[in-house]
Amino acid sequence: MEMRVAGCACDNDQFDGQSPAYKRALIAVIAINAMMFFVEMLAGFLGGSQALKADALDFAGDTATYALSLAVIGAALHTRATAALIKGASLGLMALFVLITTIASAFGDASPAAPVMSGVGLLALAANVASVFILLRWRDGDSNVRSVWLCSRNDAIGNVGVIAAGGTVWITESFWPDLIVAALLAGLFAKSSLSIIAQSMQERRASLNFADGRT
Repeated sequence: MEMRVAGCACDNDQFDGQSPAYKRALIAVIAINAMMFFVEMLAGFLGGSQALKADALDFAGDTATYALSLAVIGAALHTRATAALIKGASLGLMALFVLITTIASAFGDASPAAPVMSGVGLLALAANVASVFILLRWRDGDSNVRSVWLCSRNDAIGNVGVIAAGGTVWITESFWPDLIVAALLAGLFAKSSLSIIAQSMQERRASLNFADGRT
């Protein structure tokens, strides 16, 4: 599909979100993520699982950033790239927060409730797989669209990790698998953050260069 970038006279083959079907899909995914944030955060506190709390925070971040993605659809490339830059930075801050709290939890000795971890992890996985399939048609696009796909993919990967950690906690009766998964999630968030930031910065430079060329 060939799209014309808002605010740019040149052709661009990157999908920018201007599709009624994509907007409806995004609204559905926003609702799924908002619901799962409350479910997983409550389960994380009740079950004492750092990995569940980390995944719940990811749901919260996704809810906010997806709403931002929806709000800037149809805006100029510079605006969309700036929104993606904000999302990338927030994902990086989330990674740092999860890493710090995980390190702090390593000094405790309480093991999380493995059945809670695995059970809620399965529910969250189902929600994220549904989101991934809803967004599958639009996994490629500008930084604003691509950041939505990366966050959804990260969620599904994270849920598989939480489920695996729950089973390992049950077998070993140790809290370390939970902390290891939380740390791995922090690394995944950081990697996606850098990818989103790099693409959004490239798009911002391209839009500014085009603006300079017109003047």
